[in-house]
Amino acid sequence: MDEQLRWGIMGCAGIARDCIMPAIMNSTNGTIEAVASRGVEKSRALADQFGVQKAYGSYEELLQDSSVDAVYIPLPNHLHKEWTIKASQAGKHVLCEKPFSLDAWEAELMIKACSDAGVLLAEAMMYRHHPVLRRAQQLVAGGGIGELRLIRASFTYNNPDQADNIRFRSAWGGGAIYDVGGYPLSAARFFTGMEPEAVTVNSFFSGGHDGVDMMSSGLVEFAGGLAMTFDCGMWAEERRCLEIVGSEGRIEIPHAFSGKEQSGYYLFSRGELQEYRETEINAYVRQIEDFGKAAFGHMPQLFLPEDALRNMKLLDACRLSAAERRRVELR
Repeated sequence: MDEQLRWGIMGCAGIARDCIMPAIMNSTNGTIEAVASRGVEKSRALADQFGVQKAYGSYEELLQDSSVDAVYIPLPNHLHKEWTIKASQAGKHVLCEKPFSLDAWEAELMIKACSDAGVLLAEAMMYRHHPVLRRAQQLVAGGGIGELRLIRASFTYNNPDQADNIRFRSAWGGGAIYDVGGYPLSAARFFTGMEPEAVTVNSFFSGGHDGVDMMSSGLVEFAGGLAMTFDCGMWAEERRCLEIVGSEGRIEIPHAFSGKEQSGYYLFSRGELQEYRETEINAYVRQIEDFGKAAFGHMPQLFLPEDALRNMKLLDACRLSAAERRRVELR
């Protein structure tokens, strides 16, 4: 059997149950060694669902398990820093769910802790591992649509009625920018290969949801007059689309930020339409396999933790702009 990275699942969130654990099970280089929760009954039920033998009633027990090589952290946002650092101190590689942290300062502490411990650290931004996104990025970088002029991106869903949803708790890092804003913002950086100069964001803050932003829209400025417009929301019709506009063509990716749906893109150039499609590819599985290859030293990390830090600085600027209703420059 090929090398297998032995994963510990730190929490029983829906994203772990529905996306990451199936991805590990379907990967070529990963196995689930253990599941942990703050109550063993909950972790035992999830472990049984996937045929995992070990279930722990605390995260500390999981980190003490020497047979666990890496942990996946899908905990509420305000706990990412604490448990990433503790996992690194226990010698575990870390795949941390987005958003990476609550702010750039926390991200820097997480990166330093993992670097000092010599363990791998990555943000779970699965969409960038899909070959459709990489093919489109290569097309843009190669001048396939001429000079880059504009990027438009949207990630919205409609789920305002769950009173106990952790995304509606301000102190825990709730809100649309935290939850889904990182996708379009990282896409702009991914396709331009540049860091933004300034942002202007307007948000709908809901008093019925602990004051978090339920919808945010913004303008991201890059050098040379290049711009990106985005919106993200938790109380709007679902959209996960990305458009890259150039001087000689444009690319549309209807499901850019989806992990499991069939995905492709449309290229419009000089009055002609071409369609490129990939089917039966799961971006979550690709993410797990890429992480494992990097952990075993078979390939470099595709996205370094410093990239997550830079995206966190952009999220910080967007949240500040929305809160103070002003343009914010990034250094």
